Amino acid sequence: MNVVIVGTGYVGLVSGTCFAEMGMHVQCVDVDANKVARLQKGEIPIYEPGLDDMVVRNVAAGRLTFTTSLPEALTQAAVLFIAVGTPTSVDGSADLKYVLQVAKSIGENLSQYCLIVDKSTVPVGTAKLVKQTIQTELDKRGVDISFDVASNPEFLKEGDAIKDFMTPDRVVVGVDSEQAKEVLSRLYRPFLLNNFRVIFMDVASAEMTKYAANAMLATRISFMNDIANLCDKVGADINMVRKGIGSDGRIGSKFLYAGCGYGGSCFPKDVKALIKTGNEYDVPMGVLQAVELVNESQKTILFRKLQKYIALDQLKGATIALWGLSFKPNTDDMREAPSVVLANALLAAGCEVKVYDPVAMEEAHKQLGDTVYYASDIYDAVNDANALFLVTEWKEFRAPNWSVVSKAMVGNIIIDGRNIYDGKELREAGFVYEGIGVK
Repeated sequence: MNVVIVGTGYVGLVSGTCFAEMGMHVQCVDVDANKVARLQKGEIPIYEPGLDDMVVRNVAAGRLTFTTSLPEALTQAAVLFIAVGTPTSVDGSADLKYVLQVAKSIGENLSQYCLIVDKSTVPVGTAKLVKQTIQTELDKRGVDISFDVASNPEFLKEGDAIKDFMTPDRVVVGVDSEQAKEVLSRLYRPFLLNNFRVIFMDVASAEMTKYAANAMLATRISFMNDIANLCDKVGADINMVRKGIGSDGRIGSKFLYAGCGYGGSCFPKDVKALIKTGNEYDVPMGVLQAVELVNESQKTILFRKLQKYIALDQLKGATIALWGLSFKPNTDDMREAPSVVLANALLAAGCEVKVYDPVAMEEAHKQLGDTVYYASDIYDAVNDANALFLVTEWKEFRAPNWSVVSKAMVGNIIIDGRNIYDGKELREAGFVYEGIGVK
């Protein structure tokens, strides 16, 4: 089956490469000619473990190609996925201009039946807008060409996207015709050997499922952060609480980890978009409004914890180290990352900030410029530091040589934003330790 993916961002590139890995011929389309040229040479613009090797392998096999020409790709397409960005507008809604630009181009160039699939995260009703936009352009051309529009939202975790695509919990597909269902059934048939579920439903329900899933996960995170903050005050341990409630089969153990707030390209954007959709339909999303408020506050908790030991008026000139900059491990994505909020607060207080991240240093420079010191490794970062923050729980941060850290630092404050360290062990080693909701 010939598959076209429009957009070579995170979702588009991973999806296209994985389809090619399963033997399909995939053309990935992007308007950025420089990006396409880099991809043709095997240069990957994002960090995702295992993706670079898979791209190179499938390009060499001729199953995966890249182009800037949508009209050319469309002539061969049995199914076309729209996987362009849907950034957050000023009012919190998802900006659909790129999606609708692609739809317009499809309508201007479509010459045979094609199934158009929304892969981008889009609000309920987008498939109808895409269908209307394509049909308007077909009417202008005076041609009668059949097509369908379906919804196939992605549920990829950055850092684990290939596994998520190849062996997912489920594939959600929204269709409104038997022909669309048949095309997508054939497309995903090779994956059925792995015994995962394809769940067919109506298009609006599929669009809503994506937002509802991310909103639920974000809600669990903010709930646990609220409980962790209360644990700090009452002397409870959030890790014990997590085990206690996670053992309840009705709750489960996933996404119950307290920390310094969620970030990334999905949760913040999708929560905002669902709140906006609720407002448009006069259904206030009270729970999600609270989730968003809690998360924004949680991103400031590390800076507030530092002030327990160094008063705000004493921070000027202090040297502070940050381990981890990406919003989560195994990605270089710093969108909405708690590290950015923390670094800016420290800089505003007059601190010298030293940062280190295994893969996000280039991205950090785009966001923080030359305002911070970019360390060569974890020990360079803590040299002469008054305090150390663990912000992202990369594996290489889990078991540092604390003796070396102690000798390098001039202070002894460790603030653990992900609760990965043993507070008792660090206190016995002479450090002042602060986690989030832990003793």
